Amino acid sequence: MTYQNAFNPAVTRRNLIAGVAGLGAAGILAGCSSNGGGSGSGSASGAGEFKIGSIGPLTGAAASYGTSVKNGAELGCKDFSTDAITFVSKCEDDVADGEKSVNAFNSLADWGMQALVGPTTTGASLAVAEVANSDPKIFMITPSASSPDVTADKTCVFQACFSDPNQGANAATKLAEMFPDEKFVVFYNSGDTYSSGIRDAFIAKAEELKLEIVDEETFKDDSQTSFTNQLTKAKDKGATMIFAPIYYTPASVLLSNAAAMGYDVKMMGCDGMDGILGVENFDTSLAEGLYLMTPFSADEEKNADFVTAYKDAYGETPDQFAADAYDAVHAISAALEEAGLGADADPTEVAEKLPEAMTKITVEGLTGALTWNDKGEVEKDPMVYVIQDGKYVAA
Repeated sequence: MTYQNAFNPAVTRRNLIAGVAGLGAAGILAGCSSNGGGSGSGSASGAGEFKIGSIGPLTGAAASYGTSVKNGAELGCKDFSTDAITFVSKCEDDVADGEKSVNAFNSLADWGMQALVGPTTTGASLAVAEVANSDPKIFMITPSASSPDVTADKTCVFQACFSDPNQGANAATKLAEMFPDEKFVVFYNSGDTYSSGIRDAFIAKAEELKLEIVDEETFKDDSQTSFTNQLTKAKDKGATMIFAPIYYTPASVLLSNAAAMGYDVKMMGCDGMDGILGVENFDTSLAEGLYLMTPFSADEEKNADFVTAYKDAYGETPDQFAADAYDAVHAISAALEEAGLGADADPTEVAEKLPEAMTKITVEGLTGALTWNDKGEVEKDPMVYVIQDGKYVAA
């Protein structure tokens, strides 16, 4: 069964929402907490409440990612509530720490959480997935933890984002199509599961496609304030294009360093680089011509209503972390309907029945047409955008 985006006027199963989707967050059904520690409030008249927890870093270096997930899940709760079921959410801060994330999970379970959208980061998700998949089980769908280990050998753990191997292989394929004659340097964080996982799959596929990789450069979190040394080595080896599966903060440093040393080089990143235009004190003109493989663009017309509602609610432009979290709530809503479960479903029943339902639905979401296999992995088409005049344009 196919389920449309709540902002799509073609929606038939969301008649209650379709009429108000364009009004912005203030006019959409109340149903989610607006702060990290509070429980959801405000039910639609006569509707039972279904509790969705979310976990992510709301403080610390990765706070922007967790905040986006919190906001996307919250807005999804509002948009996918109906006169029969009201989704309420509560978000817990884990500071991107595995132990704190497990504590957050237990706190949400005590609150009565029936399904989890999160955690946000891979390390935290690996820790929580083990607990969520232990008796008593709780259904979990992470919007942004991309390691295949998150879902491996677990019956009730799903992903709404591409896996690292998927991103790496797709990136190599896209670059072989778009830039077959470039000389590549692969630039990655050797201490980060996300970055290293994409790098490994990229290298394997690049060798198969005979891309010319002339150099590899690495860094770790404690050395991401300057990349001049690595860039000098790449330049000396003749690299004309950088493939960098890294997050947007180090990416902004990389672009700034390249400009400062007069290194005119193309660059492509993956979904973790989405948000680079919002990095504080970064000269965004340096991102002109940057290629990104990400499933979401706030500049595409099809996402305009969501972007408007998000800006109205939070005063910011949504990124793919927010969009994936929104789609994760959409998937829970669709799978509940497919499984015939209502607001009063016990968490263990949700964990038992939603996995099969997830393999039967197609969600026409913000990040594409989403389907899931029985391993909990999402399938959707990869998209490449290039930044032009400060906007994401399909490449």
